[in-house]
Amino acid sequence: MTTQMFEGRGHAAVYQKYRFAPGKELQQTILAYLQEKKAIPAELVVDVGCGSGQGTHFLAEHFKKVVGTDISEAQIQEAKDALSMPNVSYLVCPAEELPFQDASVDVLASFTAAHWFDIEKFMREVQRVVRAGGCVAISTYTVDMSLRYRDCSEKLTKIFRECWDQILKYSHSRLKFVLENYKEIFEALPFPDKKRITDIYDKIPMTVEGVIGYFESASPYQTFMKNDPEVAKSLLQETEKRMLETMGVSSRETPVEFWVRHVCVLGCK
Repeated sequence: MTTQMFEGRGHAAVYQKYRFAPGKELQQTILAYLQEKKAIPAELVVDVGCGSGQGTHFLAEHFKKVVGTDISEAQIQEAKDALSMPNVSYLVCPAEELPFQDASVDVLASFTAAHWFDIEKFMREVQRVVRAGGCVAISTYTVDMSLRYRDCSEKLTKIFRECWDQILKYSHSRLKFVLENYKEIFEALPFPDKKRITDIYDKIPMTVEGVIGYFESASPYQTFMKNDPEVAKSLLQETEKRMLETMGVSSRETPVEFWVRHVCVLGCK
């Protein structure tokens, strides 16, 4: 069964506010692969582990019918409350028990979620629901992140990583799938035609507030908060203060470049 880490309505609201959509390079990588495999146009596209719908919106811009699924009712409610698109619907269900008929899905995607699934059971569902000639795109951003702002990018990234290292001490064991660049997920994909790309770099437009919000949305930080809320809050307050001082600005709304590295597992049945 999917590991449930994003159940609370408060966490889901933070997730909706601060988690970012797939970056342009990742989007282009996925779309180019689907075009190459002639999976475009597609009738039914499913976003598994959709959270509050950031990846679902990207898919909806390119496909006729998109269904986002997630085990968290709170996340699905956030997705429904956000920007409404007529070709999108949402369902609450485990990734390992998808409510679709055999061989009915043209494209199955998952953004920064597959490491929470029971991989063996999930891959059996992938094999069952994806049609012959259908494709999958399973991606995650990694912990390889950096910040850029004028001439203080190196110092800013150092501050970011010092904070991130403290938060990652509270990581769930399933983060290993991300740290290993989805190697195990790639190997488990039961399609003969597949590939794994580990060096997709995206620049995400962000603000200082957004960076701090991203930390807050991370599951390890939520665990940190449960264990030691005062220390957890203090860490983010101090990190924000250090960032602003280093940048020589006072506003949390100051834009900063947030660079992330994505890993993407692609396959065609």
